[in-house]
Amino acid sequence: MECKAVLFDLDGTLLDTLEDIADAVNRALASLGLPSHPKDAYKRFVGEGIGVLARRVLPPGRQGEQDARACLDAIGREYGGGLLVKTKPYAGVPELLRELAKRNIRCAVVTNKPHGLAVRSVETLFSDIPFGAVLGERKGVSAKPDPAIALEAAKALGVAPSECLYAGDSGIDMKTAAAAGMVPVGVLWGFRGRDELARSGAKAFIAHPSEMLEIIGGCATAGPRS
Repeated sequence: MECKAVLFDLDGTLLDTLEDIADAVNRALASLGLPSHPKDAYKRFVGEGIGVLARRVLPPGRQGEQDARACLDAIGREYGGGLLVKTKPYAGVPELLRELAKRNIRCAVVTNKPHGLAVRSVETLFSDIPFGAVLGERKGVSAKPDPAIALEAAKALGVAPSECLYAGDSGIDMKTAAAAGMVPVGVLWGFRGRDELARSGAKAFIAHPSEMLEIIGGCATAGPRS
């Protein structure tokens, strides 16, 4: 295959957002008189959209529709105001993105983060990167692992799904890539781990962003390494 584009997950892949997410959700829970969670617990809570997150953080017996809606609203208020306090790109990510641009490899962000927050994050922290699309959770668009959002990104970039690598840190990302007909690349610096990525169909793994260039270089000949 020829690699013409790389699609990236956002949280846990391009950006280390864990502290801001944990802080905001814990503030939301406190505002509702509910117990908070340690930061590392959020590595398992995130990944399937803010609605799922709102249910997962609620204590047993408080996970009904009314409580979930109140929690979702509180998270929206708190996270919207604390989006980029501690959030930063992972080491090596900006350099990778600039190198991909130099090589005319098209890039997009495909995330279950609410669309407006995803766009704000990318425009603020990657202002010099020419992403061809930044797509987040929106009404009427199925969340990952449904492939719809990844296929939308490929169309926006003007490439076939088979010409895309999809990089992410969770099993949801790997399943999305496979369902979209893209090559799933698991990043090992994010919120989950190699075992989950492997179980979910990762065809290659990278421990540092620069290793993506090796995969791209090998696409035309041997294909991605496993």
